[in-house]
Amino acid sequence: MDRSNSGSRGDPNGSENGEVLYNHKKGDDRVVEDNNNNNNNNGTESVEKIFESKEVPSWQSQLTVRAFVVAFVLGILFTFIVMKLNLTTGIIPSLNVSAGLLGFFFVKTWTKFLEKSGLLQQPFTRQENTVIQTCVVASSGIAFSGGFGSYLFGMSEVVADQSGEDNFAQNIKNPSLGWMFGFLLLVSFLGLFSVVPLRKIMIIDFKLTYPSGTATAHLINSFHTPQGAKLAKKQVRTLGKFFSFSFLWGFFQWFFTAGDGCGFVNFPTFGLKAYENRFYFDFSATYVGVGMICPYLINISVLVGAILSWGIMWPLIEDRKGDWYSAKEKPSSLHGIQGYRVFIAIAMILGDGLYNFVKVLGRTLFAMYHQIYKKEAGAVLPVGGNTSHAISPLSYDDGRRRQLFLKDQIPLWIAITGYITISIISIITLPHIFPQLKWYYILVIYIFAPVLAFCNAYGCGLTDWSLASNYGKLAIFIIGAWAGASHGGVLAGLAACGVMMNIVTTASDLTQDFKTGYMTLASPRSMFVSQIIGTAMGCVISPCVFWLFFKAFHDLGVPGSEYPAPFALVYRNMAILGVEGFGALPKHCLTLCYIFFVGAIIVNGIRDLVGKKWAQFIPLPMAMAIPFYLGSYFAIDMCVGSLILFIWQKVNKAKADAFGPAVASGLICGDGIWTLPSSILALAGVNPPLCMKFLSRKVNSKVDVFLTS
Repeated sequence: MDRSNSGSRGDPNGSENGEVLYNHKKGDDRVVEDNNNNNNNNGTESVEKIFESKEVPSWQSQLTVRAFVVAFVLGILFTFIVMKLNLTTGIIPSLNVSAGLLGFFFVKTWTKFLEKSGLLQQPFTRQENTVIQTCVVASSGIAFSGGFGSYLFGMSEVVADQSGEDNFAQNIKNPSLGWMFGFLLLVSFLGLFSVVPLRKIMIIDFKLTYPSGTATAHLINSFHTPQGAKLAKKQVRTLGKFFSFSFLWGFFQWFFTAGDGCGFVNFPTFGLKAYENRFYFDFSATYVGVGMICPYLINISVLVGAILSWGIMWPLIEDRKGDWYSAKEKPSSLHGIQGYRVFIAIAMILGDGLYNFVKVLGRTLFAMYHQIYKKEAGAVLPVGGNTSHAISPLSYDDGRRRQLFLKDQIPLWIAITGYITISIISIITLPHIFPQLKWYYILVIYIFAPVLAFCNAYGCGLTDWSLASNYGKLAIFIIGAWAGASHGGVLAGLAACGVMMNIVTTASDLTQDFKTGYMTLASPRSMFVSQIIGTAMGCVISPCVFWLFFKAFHDLGVPGSEYPAPFALVYRNMAILGVEGFGALPKHCLTLCYIFFVGAIIVNGIRDLVGKKWAQFIPLPMAMAIPFYLGSYFAIDMCVGSLILFIWQKVNKAKADAFGPAVASGLICGDGIWTLPSSILALAGVNPPLCMKFLSRKVNSKVDVFLTS
């Protein structure tokens, strides 16, 4: 979806595992373009002159109790949403518009009430709004970078039983609240301290764009103008309406899910034969909303991947049962048809990830070369082609922003001391959580992590792509191979992936937030403190939410269940490949993997060669890989969302652009938060009263005969 990051948590093509498509502010790229167009059209219009009469509060005043109360509530809401998406398909759209809208609405309502009662001591500012946004994204982002749908859950016995290889006690660690709290608290803060000394270089010296951070800043700035506030209120009302509809729709569907294969989610929309090959519309409000947020190309790419795999490849391979793989293998066995599904998807993910890793790293090094070593006068990073800002005097906006951005310095000794202290504690402590992860593995990771964190943050500023999952996969293969199969290499690789992913993810997150703060005049200190508090919240909230899922849904992580957690198996098998090689693959699977690995690289290369005009018609390999394992039902949902938005834009483009993200966010949030009461009902042993199931005429006749006999 967007080659962005959720708060930088996204990868090329949305390749942030979990994976995929966790785009920080997908859909916000359009916002950036719109704002740029507005600035161009208005010529000399200055944002900061609009706010010139408003005093900028001190950094301490930006950190209000009400801001963190709202952020905590929204953090729980969005954690449920991200967790549900992690455990279903791994496609996570941007929730930043929702976070910004709801944060603005809650605090604005609160302050309006206090103002009428005469108790308002401090007005609601855009700086406080930025603090809320930062805290919410940092908190809910742990649900993604914590690996609950990927590497962390991939350590469990449930996923290990599916892989069938290296299923030994030393390669298994089942979820437990205690060690999950400890692990996340040890590894989630290092990235923050690693990039603090570089904030001036990134934002002011290199003038990195950070499109997602810029888009969020435009959004927050617009909220706090009279016209923007009026539109925001309308958007919040729209979001609320569709939130209610989505929540009630989820509640209604629950009544018909009393058994396996029951309910609207198993509606054979295109017939039973198509249903057997996972082609059906499952009436998911969540993924209709996701489809409205994701670019059309992502949705079409997912559908093309579904047709290629479930419509063509898997039926052909199943016809060779008994030749290519044993007819005795269960459908879920990786030595059977499931092996082709999983490992070909892995090959595409790795091919796409490798291409984009080399591409973004190359652009990063090239830009750094021109900026640092050649010191070219007016050198401009290859981010947009607009060079005017590099050769012209500072505008009023840039001068004002630079002055306040440099005002509240974060002492270098805090960053260095924080990084070293947490590193020492985690090097000592992590081997007690994961005995397979030796202290010297962690030391090596921490030595190289600041460099990789810088590269990820820098590349994210250039392209809005976070390569966190690719750095994590690199750690899987290096540490897993170093540890070896006989010393728990699978678990060591997965744990190392978590350490690396959390460091480089939070590093790019913080620099995105610094960019947002720079453009809203929020202090770097308040941004840093907000990110730390939000991260700490996430380290507690996310394990608790995951634990609720884990206890409420006993088939969590099982293929075909409501929450199959597909990327948990993908990550575990990456670790197995790194340790054991390719011996476990069924016949001809390795050849097909090579073909799709190279194919993903070639397709990406063609997309870059033909330019943007034609690239929009070429599918994205990363997006195509997702349905290879899961099926196409969610692709159909997403395409329905695209169709709704397309028709809406044809009828009334201005209204669709203004309210489309709010409608999509409402659909996602309502269906996502329904998970909380449904989990509580499951834990309480309250089961749905009805089962709605669809049978063929022949099977139905047999059932009738059986019931009447």
